Amino acid sequence: MNTIQRTPEIEDLIAQQIKTGKYQDDLAVIQEGLSLLAERDRIYRGRFEELKREVMIGVEELRRQEGINAEEVFSELEEDLQQIEAKGFPMSQK
Repeated sequence: MNTIQRTPEIEDLIAQQIKTGKYQDDLAVIQEGLSLLAERDRIYRGRFEELKREVMIGVEELRRQEGINAEEVFSELEEDLQQIEAKGFPMSQK
């Protein structure tokens, strides 16, 4: 079995977690940390898959020529920005 070298900062973090009473020992703290890491990775994978699905929807819309003209989008955004700035909320750096 490999030995894990723990920095003083990690030792302090583990000790603080044990002091809260939520964890009995360092192994429990480490197991919780690994569980949270696995959960985060699961969430990221889910978000990535969702993003890929949304991109594919957009690609299919473009293939059907249902896309929005980029020049129109940027023109509308520029108009919105000008309206916001006219109300006294500077948004751009000139």
